[in-house]
Amino acid sequence: MSRPRLTAEQLRSHRWFGVDTMRSFGHKSRAKQMGYDAEDYSGRPVIGIVNTWSDINPCHTHFRERVEDVKRGVHQAGGFPLELPAMSLSEPFQKPTTMLYRNMLAMETEELLRSYPIDGCVLMGGCDKTTPGLIMGATSVDVPSIFLPAGPMLKGRWKGVTLGSGSDTWKYWAQRRAGTIGEKEWGEIEDGIARSPGHCMTMGTASTMTAAAEALGLTLSGGSSIPAAFSNHRQLAVATGRRVVDLVWEDVKPSEVLTRESFENAVAVVMAMGGSTNAVIHLVAMAGRAEVDLPLEVFDELSRVVPALANIRPSGDYLMEDFHDAGGLRGLMAELGELLHRDAVTVNGRTLGENLDGAEIHDADVIRRRDNPLSEQGGLAVLRGSLAPDGCVIKTSAASPELLRHTGEAVVFDSYEDMDARIDADDLDVDENSVLVLRGAGPLGGPGMPEWGMLPIPKKLLQRGVTDMVRISDARMSGTSYGTCVLHVAPESFAGGPLALVRDGDLVELDVPGRRLDLHVDAEELERRRAEWKQPEPVFARGYGKLFAKHITQADKGCDFDFLEGTGGAPEPAIH
Repeated sequence: MSRPRLTAEQLRSHRWFGVDTMRSFGHKSRAKQMGYDAEDYSGRPVIGIVNTWSDINPCHTHFRERVEDVKRGVHQAGGFPLELPAMSLSEPFQKPTTMLYRNMLAMETEELLRSYPIDGCVLMGGCDKTTPGLIMGATSVDVPSIFLPAGPMLKGRWKGVTLGSGSDTWKYWAQRRAGTIGEKEWGEIEDGIARSPGHCMTMGTASTMTAAAEALGLTLSGGSSIPAAFSNHRQLAVATGRRVVDLVWEDVKPSEVLTRESFENAVAVVMAMGGSTNAVIHLVAMAGRAEVDLPLEVFDELSRVVPALANIRPSGDYLMEDFHDAGGLRGLMAELGELLHRDAVTVNGRTLGENLDGAEIHDADVIRRRDNPLSEQGGLAVLRGSLAPDGCVIKTSAASPELLRHTGEAVVFDSYEDMDARIDADDLDVDENSVLVLRGAGPLGGPGMPEWGMLPIPKKLLQRGVTDMVRISDARMSGTSYGTCVLHVAPESFAGGPLALVRDGDLVELDVPGRRLDLHVDAEELERRRAEWKQPEPVFARGYGKLFAKHITQADKGCDFDFLEGTGGAPEPAIH
């Protein structure tokens, strides 16, 4: 069905370039100062390309070149491309966590698009927090937008063994701590685990969120799983540049694409992919910007009916390069069939169902059929109980089945530094039945909710062959991590949640089938402890960190700023 197209006079940029005023004279003369001429901007949609490239972001190394491919596509379609550098959230390097700065990128994206003469935008991201940050900002300003995923890196190699980013880092670090590999082997693994541009090729947060962006309808169909090093990725960038120009003329905005149905599609895809627990926080925040209510119960409801089909580490055996070759996200979504809202709108102008027509699975071990799933239910579960009254999550597909029902005595660490100092001590009172508890790692306590949730197994237990334990925290966990780790406990300990009251030796019960996490301490004792509890001092005394601490919401609300939910509320800039 064709849509009425805007006229040149209806373009947002017309107010900058198309009117006969002194201010427009300034805009046009300064454009000419940069070497442009009237043919570049007269009557053409101005496309802002929000690029999160930087010298310290290995996931986006290729974006310096890819932006030229996007510009080529924009030019081909008759648009005027302008690159807008934005904060580069580099997961491996930025401390204490990129999550602290996701909302900063969202704010920057929103204000870039609002304050400049931008008619539509291409969002270039992929490294974990860049995908939600960019989409949150573009959603709030609601200009026609399309997301270009960075693509996963190629498979790692070491002595004929395939290496997966993150997952094998944890695996071999545990072996080094246990003394089964040495410095030489560790250095060889370091050399071979990351061999090309692109984000993590395991089912970490990066691959999870780029798949979610495609399921939401914001990425060209089939684009999210193309490895960064493939020539097809350059073709995707060009096609993205071409398509965004038509999005502007057709006036297709995120508010039209991002519906309750599209978010349910994204949640279903996360479950089928065995995706990162981080997706829960990000999708809740993204939905909030689109004014879509997405409570935690939606994740749990869909997890119960959507099977895990992607056999990708850490839940499975393969990597994203294999997934792409096996049919990619189109193949997986086609297999989900009626579990998706196939009439959802997407940025290429077709419905999700139309995009999936003809999709095939080429390797039914990498992308499982529904009659042979990796597991009958999705990879995540949402729990509540006396220890997490506002909810918490666990990646069941990466947990040990025998620990999904477990009661044990708590071994409590008050901070990451406390845990780091004591975890390998010979006198740590711990055994394989203990429940490791980390607090002070939530949105306020971290600050920024760092990925500390995969607490290391104590060294003396590693040496006895223990490979997993129940671990509970108000932190997040890398999507590349594995183990029986309960995360995002809300309210967090810094805010006075029940986690703040746990003491060594308390009995903690995990019941994943029953969706419960409980602290077995009587109410009178808990009240006594609460009376003794003191609110920790704020971590930041100034700047962005102080703003963050004042306005951040808890994990169950998406950790967005309380003043940024929804669209609108900010006027178009006056041009005079």
